[in-house]
Formats: sequence, structure tokens, C-alpha cells
Amino acid sequence: MSFSHLHGFKVAGVSTCVPPQRVDNLEAGHDHGAVEVRKVVAMAGVRYRHVVTSEVTAVDLCTDAARRLLDQLGWTPESVTGLIMVTQSPDYFLPSSSCVVHARLGLGVHCAAFDVGLGCSGYPYGLYLAATMLSGGGQQRILVLHGETPSRFVDPQDHATTLLFGDAGSATALEYTGCAQDEAWFGLFTDGRGADSLIVRGGAFRDPTPANPRDLKLAMDGASVFNFTIKRVPAMIQDTLAYAGLPVADIDAFIFHQSNRFIMKHLIKKCELPEDRVPFILEDMGNCGGPSVPLTLTRSLAQRGTQPLRMMLLGYGVGLSWGAAIMTLDANTPLLHHVYPFAPHKESND
Repeated sequence: MSFSHLHGFKVAGVSTCVPPQRVDNLEAGHDHGAVEVRKVVAMAGVRYRHVVTSEVTAVDLCTDAARRLLDQLGWTPESVTGLIMVTQSPDYFLPSSSCVVHARLGLGVHCAAFDVGLGCSGYPYGLYLAATMLSGGGQQRILVLHGETPSRFVDPQDHATTLLFGDAGSATALEYTGCAQDEAWFGLFTDGRGADSLIVRGGAFRDPTPANPRDLKLAMDGASVFNFTIKRVPAMIQDTLAYAGLPVADIDAFIFHQSNRFIMKHLIKKCELPEDRVPFILEDMGNCGGPSVPLTLTRSLAQRGTQPLRMMLLGYGVGLSWGAAIMTLDANTPLLHHVYPFAPHKESND
């Protein structure tokens, strides 16, 4: 069974950041033709994207988000017992990105740190791993970092991808409570037969120096990704809600991976979800891969009122892989967003 029910932990805070360079697709995409660019922007829903410069990586963005979150929570580096880095944009093949971040944050040797090589589905998977570690005992505080820089591996001549993707980093703090009422439900799924639908074929050990340089860039089969999404995501939503014993009406916010406006609108309609409970940040942020889920949290729910909020977090895409998490945010849980780099004790908003 791909479903799990875990308890005894809570989300203590979420922090996200984006690079300062902001691209306007309607201005920067002229090489593709103004008419074609407007068509892509209208369908995908992406007007602006934040993209890194050549010296900034996902590790930099996630480290920055984590520093702000630790500062906000008042957590000392020595109090963090686990670090999970979810990324498909690592600094190196080895060592793991988690070890690089571990050193930068000054975490202790008692802190378990490891990487998870997932993309669009990575946020619910990372939360599940952290929840399992906390529920199993021994762990007290865990940071789940999820960062991607897809703008670094798209082909500038491919308007289907280069006009879609932005970059972002995130840090989510989870803390052991021991309270049975602090609970979450997870549904995690995979179909590796669709691996070729989103792939960078070259650059790793299978084909380190491909004959065709285009193989060093992302290749996307848009039709296959669309068909996968509309087939798998509605079933995941329905089945995870059924496993948790919750109706749609009991979910305050459905936080989708910000994949594509056309796809998301189709999913909302097919799943009969209330549109006012499905926030969109695509127009200003683009598709940032898996980090788009925490980014949607911090960009749309920071001013959420005084009541706890039950949310369904949904990731789906490259792998092919998809996952859902149902969790509750306390009213005072900090949701932070800033533009890289973070200046301690100084607010910086997009």
C-alpha cells in the first residue's frame, strides 16, 4: 500500500527564496516570435520568472532559506537532528548536497543528512521521510530543503520549456511533538515507464559527453506529461482523501505543484475542487519544479487568519512520480519568503 498515516510531529515553519533576476517572458522571449510567445504565456500562465545567474545554485538558495528559518524560529544549529536535501540540481555528483549545506549551516555531527534525487514530486516525499524519522523516535528537529534551478538546464531555443521554468529554494522545519493529534496522511506513487517524458539524457555516467549537445538540456514530451497528469493526479487526490477519511470540504487549501495553468485548471475542474482553495503563483514565479509547492505556501497563505489550516500538498511530474500529503498548519506557523540573499533582521519581500 502506498498510503501512510503518521503522527507526533508538526510543521514548525516554511521559508522560501528566489533569485533577484526577474525575467518578463513577453519582453525576453522575442527570439521565439511575439505571437508564439503570447500563445505560450496565455496557455502556461507564466508571465514572470526568477532565474539564477551562473554562480548561484539550488544549494545556495536552500541554504539561504534555511538560515532565515532558523533565525526566525530561534533554533540553534546544534538542535537540528536531521537534514534532507531534495534536488535534481546538485552542486556536485559527490559529495551530497546535504553535506555541503550541513557545513554551511554549522550543524552538529549528530545530525543525519542525506539527499533525495526527486523533482516535481519531491516535496511530499521529503515531508514523508522527515515525518517517518520523527515518528520513529530519536529525531527532534528536521530540516527538509527542496531547491531547483531548472533554468540552468533548459534549451533557450525550446520555448515550451525556457518560457516555463523559474528557480527557487525552500526550507521546511518539522519538529517532534509526541502528540497523537498532530497527524498527517501521505500517498506516494511511481511509474518509471514514463522516465523519458522529462529527461536530461546527457551529462551523467550513462552518456557523459553526448554527441548531440542538445542532450545536455531538458527534453519534455508535453503530451505524455499532460496525459499522465490528468490520469494520475485526480485518482491520487480522491484516494488519499478516502484513506484519511476526509471529504474535499474539509481541506482548506489544495497546494498544487505549479506546473502549467492549463493543466491545473483541468485538474481543478475534473476533481471538482473549489477554485478559491487552489492558489496560483504561476504568473509571477513560473514552474520552479518541486519547490513550487512550498513557494505557493509562503506566497499565498502567509496572511491566512487565526485558525489552523488543513492543506493538501500535491507534487507530480518527472520520474514519473507523484505524491500527496495532508497536513495541518498552526495559525502561528511562520511562512516566510524573500529574495536571495537574506539579510538577517531585515525584511526583504518580492
